Amino acid sequence: MRHLWLTAVCCLLVSALAAQVPLKVMSFNIRYNNPDDSLNAWPLRKDKAASEIQFLGAHTLGVQEALYDQMQDLQQRLPQYKSIGVGRDDGKTKGEFSAIFYDTTRLQLLNSQTFWLSETPTVAGHIGWDGACTRIVTWGKFKDKKTNKVFYHFNTHFDHMGKIARRESAKFLLQQVHQIAGQQPAIITGDFNAIPTDEPIQIIMNPNDPLHLTDSKAISQTPHFGPTGTFNGWNIAEVDDQPIDYIFLKGKFDILKHASISETWGGRYASDHFAVYAEIQLK
Repeated sequence: MRHLWLTAVCCLLVSALAAQVPLKVMSFNIRYNNPDDSLNAWPLRKDKAASEIQFLGAHTLGVQEALYDQMQDLQQRLPQYKSIGVGRDDGKTKGEFSAIFYDTTRLQLLNSQTFWLSETPTVAGHIGWDGACTRIVTWGKFKDKKTNKVFYHFNTHFDHMGKIARRESAKFLLQQVHQIAGQQPAIITGDFNAIPTDEPIQIIMNPNDPLHLTDSKAISQTPHFGPTGTFNGWNIAEVDDQPIDYIFLKGKFDILKHASISETWGGRYASDHFAVYAEIQLK
């Protein structure tokens, strides 16, 4: 009887400790492979980008602007990760990915898909509304092997020109997160090409909308670390002190830490965006 009691106590302690293991989340616009970037071109910084991900130990990572060759480069440098996502232009390998890399030692993929931010979300390559480019959302349903909890991760990159496209994308994203994730918690990462006072972010965070999302930075238990702006444009400092990259949440989470990662190597960044990082716990 005593042995059974001790076993039960040990199991409870292990479960309690597992529940306290934070999930490390990143959103990272890695800048597409543009040879015109000269000393900031991808071949000169792909190792930097991969080492940043490895050092922070991200369990789930949303990348934006990743071309197929960049996806392969990261996969080679991140052997314990797998990825989900497709190229936005053809639903296969052409065009930028808004992909998700996940740590297979921590997470089990249960389901995944990509939809297009347009009036025809299942049609590959379609440009929505007044957008300048094709835009997509890739999502994955994951089981955390440490806690046995299930959650969704959505990753996106909103249009940089079309105001209507950004507004309608924000509305459609909320609807899709609700429809796909239902009552289960969701993490939404991305480059939204909008600062907090812009219409798309106001729509996403509107407290009067039951589908609204929460900015993880706003509820972090420790103060935000690093720059408040997330776009550096290869400059020595961020271009603006307001973010355009975010980690949003649906559901009940504890946010332990939140940061923008502004590391440099000899004055060179890993990307023209700072990665956004958070350590979270599902309640």
